[in-house]
Amino acid sequence: MPLEQTLSADIVTAMKAKDATRLTALRMLKSALTNKSIEKGRALETGEELQVVSMLVKQRRDSIEQFTKGGRVDLADKEQAEIAVLDAYLPASASDDEIAAAVKAAVSDTGATSAKDMGKVMKAVMAALAGKTVDGKKVSEEVRRSLA
Repeated sequence: MPLEQTLSADIVTAMKAKDATRLTALRMLKSALTNKSIEKGRALETGEELQVVSMLVKQRRDSIEQFTKGGRVDLADKEQAEIAVLDAYLPASASDDEIAAAVKAAVSDTGATSAKDMGKVMKAVMAALAGKTVDGKKVSEEVRRSLA
């Protein structure tokens, strides 16, 4: 079942349950998918839909960081609740062990020896972990650590 159909059904369920937080997050996701589809001028492919969802999750994580710095715990909690809703539409996250193994393999495959090779290694790691949700910051830190 395509993501948009699943979303529509979940929105109806959230409305019936009067779950405002879930409803807000789902409507935001549907709107983002529609906007991206209009921007592309065609229906989105599965990979593109997942990119939109992960972009929204990343935005929420950045917002949480800013709200926490600003002392607005209430808004940070709201964003965290939205992340929980959006995570249900993403594939499983890559574990720290999987990231470390992918980085080690990419470093040996690319022959990287210094921080100058970080771009090549990052590209190889992200390709190896395709199909899983990966936090780019974690990967970047692991690559830096292994190239240091």
